[in-house]
Amino acid sequence: MTVTSVRTQEVLLDSEPYYEPVGAEVEVFAAAWGNRLPLLLKGPTGCGKTRFIEYMSWRLRRPLVTVSCHDDLTAADLVGRFLVKGGETVWVDGPLTRAVRAGCICYLDEIVEARKDTTVVIHPLCDDRRLLPIEKLGEVLSAPPAFCLVVSFNPGYQSVLKDLKQSTRQRFVALEFDYPQAALEARIIANEAEIDADVARRLVQFGHTTRNLKGQGLDEGASTRLLVNAAKLMRSGIAPAVACRSAVGEALSDDRDVLAAIAELAAAVF
Repeated sequence: MTVTSVRTQEVLLDSEPYYEPVGAEVEVFAAAWGNRLPLLLKGPTGCGKTRFIEYMSWRLRRPLVTVSCHDDLTAADLVGRFLVKGGETVWVDGPLTRAVRAGCICYLDEIVEARKDTTVVIHPLCDDRRLLPIEKLGEVLSAPPAFCLVVSFNPGYQSVLKDLKQSTRQRFVALEFDYPQAALEARIIANEAEIDADVARRLVQFGHTTRNLKGQGLDEGASTRLLVNAAKLMRSGIAPAVACRSAVGEALSDDRDVLAAIAELAAAVF
């Protein structure tokens, strides 16, 4: 039997992750968790969705189980399967089952990347039943009050094949994320990369100009994450032009003309 790999991370954060609220997302998440409602986070890549989940995990004092979804993710990868160990067949819980049993926050990152038949397994957890059927064990788990299911996706990559069905998305309380306003984004970059505020401000200016290229050679402009990466390179002594090309340009595109345009934008700012 072929076992598909599933990328998971399970953590209990001891220290507060750095997060800057941009609206009422902290209050909405806490209220949804208190009312046992699942959450859907939607927004572009690198805008802070994962950091927000880490922050809320710390704030609510709940362990966080993160699953990076992909095309080959099966229901068995999430729920569990029988495996042969030491000459005997044993059941091994998947990350979703472990999260339900322990009352964790379970975060399915980029849920639209998973197969359609896989996402159906979460439906009973996303309504008043809050149940997880484990068909191979003949068992039905009831989620404890502390359990919370969170999924995310990037609407910018929506297509007929990669979008959440209405039967799935209407089960969630939704929070929309975007890149922060300029002043806040500069503060985030300065804090994350420990760089001068003026350099952070220039990086934000550069990032905004790349975002204007969306749809004109780029699928996405520079995310806050990429700008932080560029800032860290610059803090280590890398020239701004090289840092912007390596951390931003090359990460966004392989097209020579697009890379040249991004280089010109960086030169104009720095």
